[in-house]
Amino acid sequence: MQKVDFENGSIANNIIQTSLPLLVAQVISLLYSIVDRIYIGRIDGYGTQALGAIGLCFPIIILIGGFTNMFGLGGAPLFSIALGKNDRKKAAAVLNTAFRLEMITGAFLMLFCELFASQLLSIFGAAADELQFSVPYIRIYLAGTIFTMISTGMNPYINAQGYATVSMKSVLIGAVSNIVLDPIFIFTLGLGVKGAAVATVISQFLSMLFVFRFLLGPKNEFVICFRKFFALPYAKEIVSLGLSPFIMQCTNSLVSVACNNVLMQTGGTLYVSVMTIISSVRQILDTPIMAITEGASPAISYNYGAGKSKRVLNAILLMAAAAILYTCLMWVLIERFPLLFIKIFSDDTALKQLALRPLHLYFLAFVFQSFQYCGQTVFKALNRKKQAIFFSLFRKVIMVIPLTFLLPFAFDMGADGVFMAEPISNVIGGLACFTTMAVTIIPELKHKKTA
Repeated sequence: MQKVDFENGSIANNIIQTSLPLLVAQVISLLYSIVDRIYIGRIDGYGTQALGAIGLCFPIIILIGGFTNMFGLGGAPLFSIALGKNDRKKAAAVLNTAFRLEMITGAFLMLFCELFASQLLSIFGAAADELQFSVPYIRIYLAGTIFTMISTGMNPYINAQGYATVSMKSVLIGAVSNIVLDPIFIFTLGLGVKGAAVATVISQFLSMLFVFRFLLGPKNEFVICFRKFFALPYAKEIVSLGLSPFIMQCTNSLVSVACNNVLMQTGGTLYVSVMTIISSVRQILDTPIMAITEGASPAISYNYGAGKSKRVLNAILLMAAAAILYTCLMWVLIERFPLLFIKIFSDDTALKQLALRPLHLYFLAFVFQSFQYCGQTVFKALNRKKQAIFFSLFRKVIMVIPLTFLLPFAFDMGADGVFMAEPISNVIGGLACFTTMAVTIIPELKHKKTA
C-alpha cells in the first residue's frame, strides 16, 4: 500500500497521487445516486414522474451530506496540520472525535427524517402524485444514514494520511454493489423505486465495512478507539471549520427547494424533472473539480503546519490551473454536445428537448465555479473559518436563492430565471471568493517564504 509523502515528494506528484484516487472514488460515489436515477427514469409507465419525485428527495440527501462533510472535511485539515507539526496526540483525538460526531449525528438524522419524511417532502414541494414515489424511497434510503456518514465522513482522514487508494477502494466496493443490485431490485424483483433505495442501503453498508477494516487494522496509525477520545474542544474546532462545507451542502438543499417550488409555479412538474436532470449533470461535472481541490487540500494543510510556505503556494497555483482548465473544457463539451449529457438520464423525447435551453443557461458561466472551489479550499485548508463560512453563504444564500425568486417574477423571465440564477452567482461569487483569497493569503505566504 503506497503512502503519499506530503513533506518531501514534489507538490505536483502529491496532488496527482491524492487527486486521481479521489477522483475515481468520487466518480464511483456519484454512481450511488446517479445509477438510481438512470434506472428509475427508464421504468415503464411512470419513469419520468418517478424521476421528478426522487428529485424532491435531494434536499434531505444533501442535508445528510452536509453533516457528513462538516465532520469529515471540517476535521481533516486540523488532522493534517497536526500531522505537519508532528503532533500525533492531537491528530488521534481529532480523528476519534470526528468519528463519534458522525455516529451520533447520523443516528439523530435518521430518526428525525424517518418520523417527518412526508411533512418534509411536502414542504419541498411534493404533491400527492410525487409522494407515492418519494416517501417510500427516502424512508428506505434513510436506513443507511449511519453507514454512509461513516464511510464517506472518515475517508478524508484516510486521504490525509496518504492512503488515497484505500478510500477509493471503499467507495468502489459500495458503488459496484449498487450498480449490480439496482437492476435486480428495481426490475427483476419488481420493487421499482423502493428497490433502488434498498440497493443503495446495502451498498452503503458494504462500503462502511471496508472503512472499518482499515480504521481498526494495523496499517492505520490512528486506530479508532470506542471507549475514549471524544474531546469537546476539538469537536468545537471541527464543527466551526466544518461549517463551510456544511453551509455549501445545506444551501444547495435550500436552492433545490427554492428551484423546485418556483419551477412548479412557472413550468409545472415536467420542469422539476428537467431540474433533476440538470442537477445530476452538475453532480457529474462537479466531481473532478472536487477531486482536484480536495486532493490538493492535504498537501496545503500539511505543509502549512510544517511551515513550508513555498510548497503551499505551489499547491495552490497547481490546483487553480487544473481546475480552470477542466471547467473550460467541460463548458465547451456542454455547448457542443448537450444531448450527450441529457440522454444519460432520460429517453423521453419531449423531456430531452425541453431540457436543452435550461442546460445551456445553467452552465453558461461554469468556468467561474472553479474560482469558488479553489478559494474555499484554501480558506478551509488553512483553518480560516470566517472567510470559508462567509463565501459559502455569499454565493448561495445571498445570491442564488433571492435570484431564483426575483428573476422569474420581478424580471418576468419565467422558468428561464431559475436556471439563470446559477451562472450569475458563479461569476460574482466565484470571483469575489478567489480574489479575496489571492489578496489576503498569497502575500502572507510569500512573506513567510522570504522571512
